[in-house]
Amino acid sequence: MNTLSLHALPGIPAIDTGDDLAVILGDALERAELRPRDGDVLVVTHKIVSKAEGRCVSLADVEPSKEADALAPETGKSPAVCQLILDESQKVLRKRRGLIIAEHRLGMVMANAGIDQSNVGKAEGDEHVLLLPEDPDASAAALAASLSARFRMTLALVISDSVGRAWRKGVVGLAIGAAKLPAVMDLRGRKDLDGRMLQVTEVGLADEIASAAELLMGEADEGQPAVLLRGLRLEGKAKPAKALQRPSDEDLFR
Repeated sequence: MNTLSLHALPGIPAIDTGDDLAVILGDALERAELRPRDGDVLVVTHKIVSKAEGRCVSLADVEPSKEADALAPETGKSPAVCQLILDESQKVLRKRRGLIIAEHRLGMVMANAGIDQSNVGKAEGDEHVLLLPEDPDASAAALAASLSARFRMTLALVISDSVGRAWRKGVVGLAIGAAKLPAVMDLRGRKDLDGRMLQVTEVGLADEIASAAELLMGEADEGQPAVLLRGLRLEGKAKPAKALQRPSDEDLFR
């Protein structure tokens, strides 16, 4: 691989619950004259997946528990938002004013359990937040299967979210769902340029792809929720994004 190209798909409309996202993405690919080829990867933000799957929640419909009521003044978040964070989490790991770091029910460590209030859309007199998809790997697999069938090829797919990292400022792309590609590439046993055998090297390929796509997707009002990557050489057995999770017995920081 010497060249990698990225192409943001134009003209994707605002997504509502029940929209057929595979059709919308397929139409966008055709409008952009980007008929997918084997080896291409389509990256989509979790927001459009979550919206299509009805994961938008009205805060007015959330009934806070005593635990959420106690968490709210500590963090400056509303009791309703605190309740959703608790509902979406296995464990609250850290908290301070304006921030809750939680282990999401899917195993990822994220700010506010991945609950998002930006680019969600506003209903008159009501405030909404967006949760992550119920099963991002399954969502990625379904989209990849539909688009691969439409274009008669094998299209890999990554569902991305932007996350912060311990010890580093700034958000980067993270793969929360993946299909038809090795989310983790195990290079152990291969040799480096000096002939030394690699002992521990594993590459988070799906995360690297998600971060590359984020360069075009942006974080504000860019309105580019889908990016096609072309030029990758995808080698190895397909693995979902959950394969990126470090087992708890290997985690030195929790």
